[in-house]
Amino acid sequence: MDTVLIRGLEVSACHGVRPFEKVTPQKFIFDVDICCDFYAAAEDDDLSKTVNYSLACDVIAEFCKGHTFDLIEKLAYSCAFLLLDSFSSANKVKLSLYKPQAPVKQKISTVGVAVEVNRERAFLSLGSSLGDKRAYLDEGIKKLAKTAGIKVKKVSSYMETEPYGGVAKNKFLNCAAEIETYLTPRNLLNEIHRIELECGRERKERWGDRTLDIDIIFFGRQQISEEGLEIPHPEYLKRDFVLKPLKEIAGGFICPNLNKKLSDL
Repeated sequence: MDTVLIRGLEVSACHGVRPFEKVTPQKFIFDVDICCDFYAAAEDDDLSKTVNYSLACDVIAEFCKGHTFDLIEKLAYSCAFLLLDSFSSANKVKLSLYKPQAPVKQKISTVGVAVEVNRERAFLSLGSSLGDKRAYLDEGIKKLAKTAGIKVKKVSSYMETEPYGGVAKNKFLNCAAEIETYLTPRNLLNEIHRIELECGRERKERWGDRTLDIDIIFFGRQQISEEGLEIPHPEYLKRDFVLKPLKEIAGGFICPNLNKKLSDL
């Protein structure tokens, strides 16, 4: 994979837990790998067809100087997300952040953290069967869009459907959403659970009525089977309320477990 490399970018800024670190600038050093396809740039000798490393350095430096965080973990993720936001041709960022003047008692050359974030396309199914269903769906989509590392790209029509599973008593309002995300599948699931909780979701019984339910149906081409996380969603083929909204916004998407277009299901 083609990669633009930045090594040893030094920025003087204020980040740290201790009070003096928030007002006294110290040195932070960045090493960054920005993965993108720059073959066309090499063919045409055209800067506009690759990631401009000078601009990438400016993006990191300005953000680092313009914000103050307790943790370098927060700073590292924020800078990695910002690089993907700033360069649409980038599909992965690996970033190492060092803090050589960190206030520790032992003698060190530096301390630091490393993060890796990928640009991925994912599809979600949303449903509500309690209260103002449309308002809950609207709020869920709004909260997704406000979550760091998530961009809502498309949302289907809202569709009224019959309850599934024999437990819920009310009709559902359902929709599907296409998102672009820099989060891992597990971290995306954690954010979804937070949003459901903020919208009053109570997990009392499986397939029961709920204010807001959000499921990850697809996460790129990945196939995952872990405790509490299965992708593609194991029930999606049985659920018209999932398939119909998905076909509306992504009929050409090829299901990774079937190698068939959604429109052909």
